[in-house]
Amino acid sequence: MLIDEISLESRFWVGVVSASHVKRGELGGFAQLCHGKSAPLRKMRAGDWLIYYSPRTDMTKGEPLQAFTAIGEVADEEVYEYRMSESFVPFRRNISYISCREVKIRDLLDQLSFTRGNRNWGYAFRYGQFEISREDFMIIASAMLQ
Repeated sequence: MLIDEISLESRFWVGVVSASHVKRGELGGFAQLCHGKSAPLRKMRAGDWLIYYSPRTDMTKGEPLQAFTAIGEVADEEVYEYRMSESFVPFRRNISYISCREVKIRDLLDQLSFTRGNRNWGYAFRYGQFEISREDFMIIASAMLQ
C-alpha cells in the first residue's frame, strides 16, 4: 500500500478490540466493533481506514498488549448482521486488511495528537472507536508498514 495515495475524502478510525478478536477479523475480512453494535460501523464509508488498537491479547484473561495490531481499508458500504450463535448476532463490515507489524503505542505516545502530553491517554480508547486525523493515521500506518 502506498499511504501517500489515500483519497483526500478518506476518514480514519481507531477500533479498540483484543488481539485475538482482531485476528478473527483479519482472517475473515471483516470488522466488528463495540460488542457487535452497528452504529460504529455505520460511521465509516468505503475508502475510510481502520486501525485496530488492542489493549490486551484476549478479551477476558489476556495479557496487557497496548499495541496497534491491524490496518485496513473499508471495502464497501454494507453493514450486515452475522449470526455467531443463537444469542449473539453482531454487525460486521467488510475490510481489506494489509500486511503489517504490531506497534506498541508507547513508541508513539509523544507523536500522536490524541496522546501527546496526556497522562490519561487511554481515555479516548474507552469508547471502542474514535476518529483520528490524517496526520495521526500516517504516523501509525508508517510505523506499522515499515
